[in-house]
Amino acid sequence: MHNIARYMLLVLLFGLLVCVRAFEDKLFYDPYLLFFKGDYLIMDHPQREVLKLTLFTLLRYTLNTSFSLGIIFLVFRDRGILKFSLLIYTLALLVLLPIFLYFVIYPKQEYYYLFFNIRRFLIQPIPLLLLLPAFYYFKLSSKKS
Repeated sequence: MHNIARYMLLVLLFGLLVCVRAFEDKLFYDPYLLFFKGDYLIMDHPQREVLKLTLFTLLRYTLNTSFSLGIIFLVFRDRGILKFSLLIYTLALLVLLPIFLYFVIYPKQEYYYLFFNIRRFLIQPIPLLLLLPAFYYFKLSSKKS
């Protein structure tokens, strides 16, 4: 792939991640968006539809994961790194989604901050921010050996 096309695709994928974030209130059902923008540590949890919230959270996670995997592949051009990244994203979903659902179904004010962070990991491309430098360091260290 030519470098210009690769850079254009990277810009497009990063732009799509930005769009998911910028239009989150229009694209996804998430009553916690306003809740966590307020003083949530002293507020009662918002009314929510658990199935709808779960499906939209999964949709957002899937979109962020797809765009992030595309970015990882374009940056490193290594199928091994791509497969490992997919494994990390899958394991993160399998671990975090049940915890997320527990907090949605059984909300307790003393756990709002923990819930906020679990939810953030599911709806934002935080794994990408962790994986890009990790793989970059791995590539640098493997070239030295």
